[in-house]
Amino acid sequence: MSLRVAGIDEAGRGPLAGPVVVAAVVFSPGRVPVNGLDDSKALTEKQRELLYPRILERALAWKIVFVEAEEIDRRNIFQATMHGMREALLGVMHVADCARIDGNRLPKDLPCPAEAWVGGDARDRSIMAASILAKVARDARMRDLHAQYPQYGFDRHKGYPSPLHLDALRRFGPCPAHRRSFAPVRAALAATPVQAALPGFPPAT
Repeated sequence: MSLRVAGIDEAGRGPLAGPVVVAAVVFSPGRVPVNGLDDSKALTEKQRELLYPRILERALAWKIVFVEAEEIDRRNIFQATMHGMREALLGVMHVADCARIDGNRLPKDLPCPAEAWVGGDARDRSIMAASILAKVARDARMRDLHAQYPQYGFDRHKGYPSPLHLDALRRFGPCPAHRRSFAPVRAALAATPVQAALPGFPPAT
């Protein structure tokens, strides 16, 4: 009997701001009903945007999980990512027999057999699909954050530590979307303590 595999991948472990986003996708066994799948990093933004609705339409099940900056700071980025992977898998378990997770580590206490696949987003089509969902969903969230905090340029660098972003951090200090546990954000917060008094900004610890 062919197994129904949940492919799982994430987007956004490295940025200084915004969520880490994890997606899980399950296709029917056999030929994957979506052409053009690839590692999301190998596709253009337009290609990812075109594939996104086709994946949602043709998957047996899918789930996208956002782990926000506050949770990342509370758990640390590794544990936050593991938490997101576990939650994404739980969201598709009603149709999945097993899971393949991009990377070299598995979350604990998974509800089904699972394998860690290094480079899985270039090897397994379910993982490719998950990588596309996670990337497109995260990019959309970063555009929303740009509308709230346009001075940081989140629509351009998506929260990654580009020169533009680091310069904005030095000039304006962190905003509530920044990951306070990341060193450049901690340094910017220490240099601009007035930011801690902004509405919606969590108190310094």
